[in-house]
Amino acid sequence: MSNKQKKKLTITQQEYQAFAKTREPQRPVLANTVKAFVAGGFICALGQGVADFFIWNFDFTEKTAGNPTVAVLIFISVVLTALGVYDHLAQWAGAGTAVPVTGFANSIASAAIEHRSEGYVLGVGGNMFKLAGSVIAFGVFAAFVVSLVRTLFTMSGGS
Repeated sequence: MSNKQKKKLTITQQEYQAFAKTREPQRPVLANTVKAFVAGGFICALGQGVADFFIWNFDFTEKTAGNPTVAVLIFISVVLTALGVYDHLAQWAGAGTAVPVTGFANSIASAAIEHRSEGYVLGVGGNMFKLAGSVIAFGVFAAFVVSLVRTLFTMSGGS
């Protein structure tokens, strides 16, 4: 709590805040970090395995195997979300399941599943794209800023 907020609290409230802080359970940071590392590493290893499958069995190059690999990871994430498995995995692994595309697919699928009772267009579609819209808008803006910086850097004689 910031000092500005503490000044607004009465003495009793400040004492309670101090007492509550002593009673707050310590978070197992190391254990959570290891769980996130293991889960994220497993998801990334799975993605590499899928990419290798496409490379070895369908004569894809490393560059062309990326898109079908992402599609398979999205599909697996959505199926596990629909079955309720991904939520249990995310509860255990924490940030490890936020690995690029699988965490995003889970959040989109969760929003769609949660609002399916409102109908397919307004419920599923409308709520699913509430999250996707902001992420896509940020991605487009970030890509614009990076390309602008790169263009300015290239024009100024950088490499």
